[in-house]
Amino acid sequence: RKRIGEEGAEQLLKLSIDAGLKTGTIKPESFKTAVIDTTVMEKAIAHPSDSKLLQKSRERLVALARKQGVKLRQTYAKEFRDLSYKASRYAHARQMNRLKRTNQTMATRVGRLIRELLNKVPVEEVADDFLDILTRSSTAIRQAIDPGMRTAEKLFAFHAPEVECIRKGKARKPNEFGCKVSVMTTAEEGFVLCSHAMHGNPYDGHTVNRSLLKMHSVTGTLPSAVLADRGYRGADRNCLFSQVHITGRKRGKGKAHALQHRRNSIEPIIGHMKNDGLMHRNWLKGEMGDKINAVLCGAGQNLRMVLRKLRELLCAWIIWPLSAVITEIIRPIRLMLERQEMMVA
Repeated sequence: RKRIGEEGAEQLLKLSIDAGLKTGTIKPESFKTAVIDTTVMEKAIAHPSDSKLLQKSRERLVALARKQGVKLRQTYAKEFRDLSYKASRYAHARQMNRLKRTNQTMATRVGRLIRELLNKVPVEEVADDFLDILTRSSTAIRQAIDPGMRTAEKLFAFHAPEVECIRKGKARKPNEFGCKVSVMTTAEEGFVLCSHAMHGNPYDGHTVNRSLLKMHSVTGTLPSAVLADRGYRGADRNCLFSQVHITGRKRGKGKAHALQHRRNSIEPIIGHMKNDGLMHRNWLKGEMGDKINAVLCGAGQNLRMVLRKLRELLCAWIIWPLSAVITEIIRPIRLMLERQEMMVA
């Protein structure tokens, strides 16, 4: 993962686009009009809760003390087991005051472990992973105690601090935990031209220039028109490289404006990338894992379209001569049946 990086994955995406051009899956003219949209690539984490994060913090701190050779006065293993059971039951019964008191008790115990480690570990033996674990544990304590903490500052998985909470207004899934991915496809065939992860939950309208630069690094060209939904409001004024057409606007003219009905063509492509590919749940580690997985999902979607085109060509190559042979076999049988009907008549 570290050797290949995002640049190596983009080379695979570039090769899949070259394969699409050579097989006739896409045409060079298709690069002139593109469709852009964003989705959420969820990380492979459990649903976050304060009690789970505090339990994980305690386990990591105890393991860190064992690694440093520090003997703790108390590890709180049995107490945390009982407290985590209580927290899950209180949450299920919607007894929020009791849940809050339980989380505060767990946060107090984790704070004791942090202070004991800081007092017993010499400063010269403090490593980066030591400080990293202490920082994440402190964040878990803070968000368990402070209900008004900003969502952008929260920790949602102890092993994946890069995970963000993204709300897109879905009724079935109001909160999604992962990172935002920008996808750009051709308006005619739905061939993926760009797919990259974006951390920090940026506004969609501020991501168009970045996506166009990614597309240029892969294809070497830029589209003259980009079709986008209303989540990209403002991009038509801020885009530096192409003309952005926001759907639902009546003003405008030209071929690209007439192609606004093709804006929805990117939605099934994203669905296939999630269901047929591996974008629905990312198992790769870290921010680099998010970036690599997003690019590889786009390359995989392109390769599936190329393979479908090759299957169609193969079927046509087999069926065309076979149909001629079948016609020659059936012709005398048909003539014989016609003669018998004439004799009966």
